Parts: sequence; structure tokens; C-alpha cells
Amino acid sequence: MPVPEGLDGERADLALAKLLGFSRTMAQTVLASGDARMDGRTLGKSDRVLAGAFLEVNWSDPEPVRVVETPVDGLDIVYLDEDIVVVDKPVGVVAHPATSWHGPTVLGALAARGISVSAFGPPERQGIVQRLDVGTSGLMVVARSDRAYSNLKRAFKERTVHKIYHALVQGQLDPLDGTIDAPIGRAPQHEWKFAVRADGRHAVTHYETMEAFRYASLARIHLETGRTHQIRVHMSSVRHPLAGDILYGADPTLARRLGLDRQWLHAVSLSFEHPGSGEWVEFRSEYPRDLAQALDTLAHL
Repeated sequence: MPVPEGLDGERADLALAKLLGFSRTMAQTVLASGDARMDGRTLGKSDRVLAGAFLEVNWSDPEPVRVVETPVDGLDIVYLDEDIVVVDKPVGVVAHPATSWHGPTVLGALAARGISVSAFGPPERQGIVQRLDVGTSGLMVVARSDRAYSNLKRAFKERTVHKIYHALVQGQLDPLDGTIDAPIGRAPQHEWKFAVRADGRHAVTHYETMEAFRYASLARIHLETGRTHQIRVHMSSVRHPLAGDILYGADPTLARRLGLDRQWLHAVSLSFEHPGSGEWVEFRSEYPRDLAQALDTLAHL
């Protein structure tokens, strides 16, 4: 097929996604396998396509991703009614299944407990209205009814859901309280990493220092937007990466001293207008053991 004018200069992975209806992951898989060519030349995911050039793409449809019922130790049900379920997600669990993930999921854990969710949304992530990174613990809400799914998706889009995180960042923040307003996009030449980029998506993070230690600071963080890895990227961009977050520049020596094998980041508070009753509801979560122990160790360094 020829590349249309509207895609001139677009990254190859985005172009394939738009032209063929692929997910971005699927497009990257096809490109990584060398099965996409432009005028006879094999394309990489970050190559740019040119209007009028001829694309040849070969692929096999992947097996559909399914929710597998899997009990998850440490995943607590904080609140449950006919519209929503609020869970306290442990580290090492993702929100929903994906082709790139073969571990436990929130949806699989709920299914194992006989908790149904909304049928709205793509098959592998029905009921999902927000996500937390696999290495981030804390609160997230899943829609059980269709009206809850629609109302919560709208609330997240309109930024009326209040999400508060606590993060342990390296060094002392200066100023102690502030706002980081910087667009975020995928990091060049890196499939899983993001970065502050001029061509990225609008992202705003507000932070307040709660307690300063010798090597790090405990911060309260309020997200105005919800980009992938937003807190991790923004704090790293101001040279205060999250303790334990090696991917974004954390000191591995400090991580070892604190006993951390993941970023120190926890979703401590989640509040929103209940999608059924209209009542304002708020939920809170305590630090899990690994983060609490790391904080205690830091206080004695």
C-alpha cells in the first residue's frame, strides 16, 4: 500500500497502527521481526515513513489476550459494591493482561474471587478505568457496572478524580513544593522508557515535601494528568529520581542500602464522586512492608 500524505514523516510504528488498526505493541512486534518494508527497505520502529512510498507488511494475527483467573496474595479488596471495586494492588501485579505480560493481573485476581466487572472496554481490559505500573503499589478502582465504567472514564478524562501518591525521591527538593509542567513521550530507541519531550503529551505533576532525610525526601504527589510513568519521568527530569528506580537514573547503591528492588512509589489516596450514588468517596492505603522498611532504614542512615 502507498503511504498517504497525512502520514508523511510519521514514525513507522505509529503509521502501521493507524493504517492497519494495530495496537502500538503489535506494530512494534511486526517491525522488530523485520516484516515491514518501505520501497524494499526494512523499517525499524523509529524510522519515518514517506508519503507516496510503497509499504509491504506481513503479519500473523496474535492469539487473543484473555483474562486468566489467578489468585493473588496481598491484593486486598478495600471497597466493593454493585458499581465499583477498589483494590490495594501489591507490587508485581498489572491491571490487565497483555501480550507482553505473563504474570498476575488485577482482573485475574478479581475473577478468581468471583467478582464480576463491567463488560465495557476491550476484552482483555473490561472494567479498567485506570492503571498502576507493575512496580507501583496502592489503590486503584475497577468498574463493575456499565454506568460506572462510563462515569469513571469521564471523571478521569475531566480530571475530577483525586489521586495522591507518596514517593521517596533522591536528594532534597528545591523548591520544597512545586509543579512540574513538562510534556512526556516515548524515549528514543527505548521500547519501555518515557522521557520529557517537546513533542510529548501534556503532563503536570504537583509535589510537596513531607519529610527530608540525609539522602532522600518523602514527597506527596498530586497528578493533574495521568501519563505513563509520569511521576517517575518528571522527578527524574529534575534530577530527583525515585529511590530504587534504576530505569530512570536512581543510585543502585542507595537502592541496595534501602533494600529496594523497585521504585519507592505508592498510591496512598483515591477519591472521586461515586458513579452510582453521586456521593464523594475517599479511600486510603498504608505503605506495604518493603516501602515502610526502606523508609525506616533511611531515617537511620
